[in-house]
Amino acid sequence: MPPLTDPERLRHYREALRSWNCSGYVKWTPLAEDWVHKNLVNFSSREVSRLMWKYVQAGGEIDEVPERRPDWSEHEFHHDLRLQIAGRAVYIETRLLMKRDIEDSTIHVVNIHDP
Repeated sequence: MPPLTDPERLRHYREALRSWNCSGYVKWTPLAEDWVHKNLVNFSSREVSRLMWKYVQAGGEIDEVPERRPDWSEHEFHHDLRLQIAGRAVYIETRLLMKRDIEDSTIHVVNIHDP
């Protein structure tokens, strides 16, 4: 997958993720939260958000995938993270909702599962 290289989108993505500990910047769908509760029993979605930030902060790659699924056609891209949590490889699919003011941009975790 190609990495997220657009400087503006990358800046917004990193800024939203940096605020993982503030309510409303990293939002989880019920599907994604349910997967965490069932499969990462010692972790909350908030803790996984923190691990996502640590991964990106350490230089972990963010994949940028052109969105082609009809149900998500209002989004140009989705962004994927692949990281290890407690020795388990996980694939995390996110959407960046980029706003004019960088402080208003949010990340939505729409899916998480085994790769």
